[in-house]
Parts: sequence; structure tokens; C-alpha cells
Amino acid sequence: MRGEQKKIYSKYDEKIVLKVIPGHFATSQSHITHYLDMTTMKTRCSEAARVAKALAVKYEISTPVDTIVCLDGLEVIGAFLAENLAKAGVLSMNAHKTIYVVPAEFNSGGQMLFRDNLKPMIKGKNVVVLIGSITTGATLHKAIESIVYYGGDISGISAVFSAVSKVAGMEINSIYSKNDIPDYESYKAGKCPACQRKERIDAMVNSYGYSQL
Repeated sequence: MRGEQKKIYSKYDEKIVLKVIPGHFATSQSHITHYLDMTTMKTRCSEAARVAKALAVKYEISTPVDTIVCLDGLEVIGAFLAENLAKAGVLSMNAHKTIYVVPAEFNSGGQMLFRDNLKPMIKGKNVVVLIGSITTGATLHKAIESIVYYGGDISGISAVFSAVSKVAGMEINSIYSKNDIPDYESYKAGKCPACQRKERIDAMVNSYGYSQL
């Protein structure tokens, strides 16, 4: 990697730490100037619990939540988020008065789908979408369209990091924003300044991590 990793501490909880590496990275949607490493947030229980607690505050007062759809491998955080909301007495319309935590699945065309066994957890439910990072909003738009197609109602959108404040007219509930990483930028491949300067790509990145080139 070209840049030196730095840690950004959350204003909500100083023990929530986002690891940021500057460089030239390619995703399926765009080229970005920083890789956001959320590995320990996703896999370490203590960190996942803290992230979930910070995100839960947005929904504890008046937002009904029946289902949390988890993108980017955030099922551990999603489970803690469901637990926090249940403890706070958040209204759930489910028969068992509990919140479903559902992983996202995408087909080869990039469309999110729900298998027959999961459809009842979406149809007629109040759904919170949980996503690791929002850069262009393209993946989130597909997720929203899919949930609405399957009969779900979007109650909220939560992210660890979001470069935008709204997607599809809905406010993003995020722990980190572009204010925390002011030099974070995203470009279409054909308009990437680093590519125009003929700088090599440091790594291919997606929700699973990165692969150096």
C-alpha cells in the first residue's frame, strides 16, 4: 500500500476506530482515494457492539423496526443492533416480537434478491438497511429498489461511513461522514485524476477486503 494507515476515532465513542489508508483503489462502481478498513468492526464482538449501540440511538424513540437487512458482511453488527433496539423497546410488528437480521444476496447482474424462505421477513415489514460504506449510493439504490419490490417499507438507512447525507431522499444515519475524511473522493474510472496521471492502482477493494495489485 502506498499511504500510511491512520486511525479515526468516532465522536460517538472513542473506542470505535476506523482504519483509513490513502491511495488509489478501484471498486466495482468507482475509483476511490482511501480504503476504509472495517475488518475488526465486522468481526470483533466488542467493536461490533459499540458500533451497533451508536447506530441504535437514531431509532430508539419512534422508529418501528421489524427487519435489518445487512450488506457488506455486517451481520454481527446487525445482530447487536437488533438486540439494542429490542432492549430499548423499539416497536416490532413481528408475531414473535423480535427483529429479523437478514443477509443481503446479489445476483450476477448486481440486483439484490431474497429467497423464498426470507421473503416473509421483508414483505409488509419495516426494514432498516445496514451498510458498511456509501460512496456513490449506487449499491444502496439497488437495495432499496429490491426491498420495495419484495413489499418492504424502508424505516431507515444506517452506515458506518457515508460520503453523502441522503440517498433516494432518505437521510443516512452514519457514524462517520466526509467531514471525518475531508480528502476522501470518488471518481468514475474514466475521470479518475490518479488514472489520468498514470498512477498504478494499489488494490481492488470490495466489502470483503482488498487485493493488492
